[in-house]
Amino acid sequence: MTAPWDLPDFDDHEGVHLFRDRASGLTAIIAVHSTALGPGAGGVRFWHYADRSDAITDALRLSRGMSYKNAMAGLPMGGAKGVILADADRSKTPAMLEAFGKAIDSLGGRYVTAEDVGISEADMIAIARSTRHVSGLPVGEGAAGGDPGPLTAYGVYLGVKAAIAEAAGKDSVAGVHVAIQGVGSVGGGLARYLAKDGARLTLADVNGERAQALADELGAVTVSADAIIGVEADLFSPNALGAILNEYSIPLLKAPIVAGGANNQLATRADAARLHGRGILYAPDYVINAGGIINVALEYLGQGDRDEVNGRIEQIPGRLRTIWAESRASDRPAADVADSMAQKLIGRG
Repeated sequence: MTAPWDLPDFDDHEGVHLFRDRASGLTAIIAVHSTALGPGAGGVRFWHYADRSDAITDALRLSRGMSYKNAMAGLPMGGAKGVILADADRSKTPAMLEAFGKAIDSLGGRYVTAEDVGISEADMIAIARSTRHVSGLPVGEGAAGGDPGPLTAYGVYLGVKAAIAEAAGKDSVAGVHVAIQGVGSVGGGLARYLAKDGARLTLADVNGERAQALADELGAVTVSADAIIGVEADLFSPNALGAILNEYSIPLLKAPIVAGGANNQLATRADAARLHGRGILYAPDYVINAGGIINVALEYLGQGDRDEVNGRIEQIPGRLRTIWAESRASDRPAADVADSMAQKLIGRG
């Protein structure tokens, strides 16, 4: 078995912690990439991995992305990520979540958790029984915090509008055709924003019934999850799991813009160059999808309310424009430009 230090995505992580609690059935990983700017902040993912070694790679990639995301969002937080390995039945119990909270607490505040795929607000309450290093808890109206999904969707929506203005010179998305992959909390929220503005939508999700229900609500059309990347559209928006853009899928793209909320959209660093080589405008994922972490980080830090959260999210388009301007000036992929900026911010430039 390859040692974690030798994995391609290790990237000088400060710590990779493995946890097992036999009584509750918990098997989990917490990867801490950097605490240069503050405690490592990042959600916990509950997912079934056919090959358990893939969970370590996922945790490494996600935690590095959180370092970059928090740095680029101007947050005093480092980057980390939790992964709870689900069984094939995806059974989850309060005891398992409380055990994960104890695992977090054992790190003495180096990791602050929040929601990610497969985790709900109710799950965060269970985790919070064992640790105070948790955010994304239910809050009162107008307060920072709670479910990060809708705030992520808002930031992605603003980023999508900025991308359309950048690539097509359009100030409105009315009539613009957007192909959305994944219509959960983020992709579904994005679809509703765009439909309200008059965009034409094609939707896809591994849960075909969910995609069809949203399409019926919004007057959109659906295609299969496998077909969405090849839809001829003005913008392709990936909002499901990562590594969707690779040497095989990028040649299939029939949209001149890629902008969506999924984490780790590029399978490898080489895929940034593939997009750039095709002249496709790319919105680096950890810049456009920072709305959720801005929300829960301000909750954890006790800094500001929902108006403050929204104000910070509304800075996302400006950051994207700065990246795209540097990409044009230097003829470098936008993803590489963003990585360089983030690395400097965390002292690794």
